[in-house]
Amino acid sequence: MTEIEKTVSVKGTSYLTKAWRRFRRNPTVIFGMAIVLGICLTAILAPILSPYNPKEMHYGEVYAPPSAKYRLGSDELGRDILSRVIYGARTSLLVGVVSVFILTGIGVVVGAISGYTGGLIDNILMRATETIMTIPTLFLLIVMVSIFKVRGLPIIMVTIGLISWPQMARVVRSEFLSIKERSYIEAARSIGTGSLSIVFKEILPNAIAPITVMATLRLANAIIIEASLSFLGLGDPTAITWGSMLSRGHLVLRRAWWVATFPGIAIFFTTLGFNLLGDGLRDALDVRM
Repeated sequence: MTEIEKTVSVKGTSYLTKAWRRFRRNPTVIFGMAIVLGICLTAILAPILSPYNPKEMHYGEVYAPPSAKYRLGSDELGRDILSRVIYGARTSLLVGVVSVFILTGIGVVVGAISGYTGGLIDNILMRATETIMTIPTLFLLIVMVSIFKVRGLPIIMVTIGLISWPQMARVVRSEFLSIKERSYIEAARSIGTGSLSIVFKEILPNAIAPITVMATLRLANAIIIEASLSFLGLGDPTAITWGSMLSRGHLVLRRAWWVATFPGIAIFFTTLGFNLLGDGLRDALDVRM
């Protein structure tokens, strides 16, 4: 290993160490990470944690209040709310992860091309991005989801990903515009390094931190969007989702408050956890800190 490589290695280690120290010293961020880990474990261990089959009906115990038998009560078909909340975590995380994967892929490609090439291509791509951003996301999603005759989670996930990429593209473009002017990029160009090599080996690795932060924050947003669509009756009717539970429960709040309350709490804490985690990652990975 050369002296330069040793220096870079030491600097990289120092950066990650300092970032981890900033991250763990923030109790709010640790709280958010604990929530996210808890939700993930709940989704993974759903068959073990769930006391009942979430689709099992008990017609003789409709709207049963929280008790030793039904910890969080039952709904209009006698289904256990706790079991449905637990399995709903699987749906929410699946929608969030797949949607973020799609929007990150599109956003990174558009932002990288726009930021690296500049000029006319940059103007065209950014005007298109800004045009999509001016349209209310939920309204556009309702229109797109309504077009399909068959509603399902795959359609919802793809739709959310196709609509939510502009914010990611703007972040990536900003990073590329900043990084491509640095001295080591100019040095790479001067020795004849190709554009693709510069993008994938020099610029993109240095833009991973803001991309990770944005992806975490967009994941929380995707969960809220899916819950909103399900609440409006545009979600997958066969899937167990927190939004659909809210949709049925808000009509009987006075009679059975637990039907809507506990899914609402699950949505609140899940989005809170991802937002706190995203804010913590942003602060920890900010080189200006």
